[in-house]
Amino acid sequence: MTTDLGMPGLALVPTTDAKQTAKDYTSDQEVRWCPGCGDYAVLAAVRQFLPTLGIKRENTMFVSGIGCSSRFPYYLNTYGMHSIHGRAPTIATGLAVSRPDLSVWVVTGDGDALSIGGNHLIHALRRNVNLKILLFNNRIYGLTKGQYSPTSEVGKVTKSTPMGSLDHPFNPISLALGAEASFVGRALDSDRKGLTEILGAAAAHRGSALVEIFQDCPIFNDGSFDLLRKPETKDQRLIPIRHGEPIRFGPAGEDGLGQYAVVQRGFGLEVVDGASFDPADIVTHDATNLELAFALSRLSDQDLDHTVTGVFRDVDRPTYDDAARAQVQQAKDADPNADLQALLHGRDTWTIA
Repeated sequence: MTTDLGMPGLALVPTTDAKQTAKDYTSDQEVRWCPGCGDYAVLAAVRQFLPTLGIKRENTMFVSGIGCSSRFPYYLNTYGMHSIHGRAPTIATGLAVSRPDLSVWVVTGDGDALSIGGNHLIHALRRNVNLKILLFNNRIYGLTKGQYSPTSEVGKVTKSTPMGSLDHPFNPISLALGAEASFVGRALDSDRKGLTEILGAAAAHRGSALVEIFQDCPIFNDGSFDLLRKPETKDQRLIPIRHGEPIRFGPAGEDGLGQYAVVQRGFGLEVVDGASFDPADIVTHDATNLELAFALSRLSDQDLDHTVTGVFRDVDRPTYDDAARAQVQQAKDADPNADLQALLHGRDTWTIA
């Protein structure tokens, strides 16, 4: 059987009726990350999630760049490629365009994707190539042993910034929204339920999907996201969002105490507590609203005071790979006998005797 991708006339991603499990997606390679690395949790979640898609393993492709997270393809029993630094979106774009029968995923890190690979990332997103990008953000260079990265906080003391980083960091969600990515989400490595939910939404999306995953590096940036994990702080900081639902968070006491909400204040958004808001003023999340998504992305700063998780944006628009294949088919239909070499050596080329 096949999965209907909503694009008549194009090849479809083959699916299977055979029941699959996480074991089917586990390779024979020894997983080699540092003890306590957040990558283990993400790998486990992905292995549990992939069987639910019902896609044949031989039609699933993972492409990575360079970094600790980029070992991912070795540990999954699918097709995969450990490619070159920062260029995974480029290779994945070629696969998505030429092989519409594949489900293409990119695994990258904050250094790989946002430093040397920044240009490739934003162009894959703006083109809306049909691929899914998992961006592991631990705010540090792990594989090269602890230098500051494009998401490290200002003042971060590392091996390459002994007096503190001077760079203002990227906000990956804001960056993706600025590139007009059609799907943008964020999850925490230790939140299996939330991560799985966002992965499912990304997989169902037709077009480019970026999922930022906050991930701990216990060796070079230990505890970087502890404020979002500890019971005494997480309820006041983590803001889960779902399309069509009011944005409120915190422990839901009967008297409203301890509850927080996001409300509109002038041209921006503000977090208020249960004693300060009228339920009628609470913002309802709309994943099709780019301005709202961007405003939500700016609630999160370097201090993680108010960190939004969930799907920020999810909209439909034409994909680059569908359009490219349509152009090729149009050219074939216009001249079934067209010679590719003749086209390449057209009137603007010369032979020098």
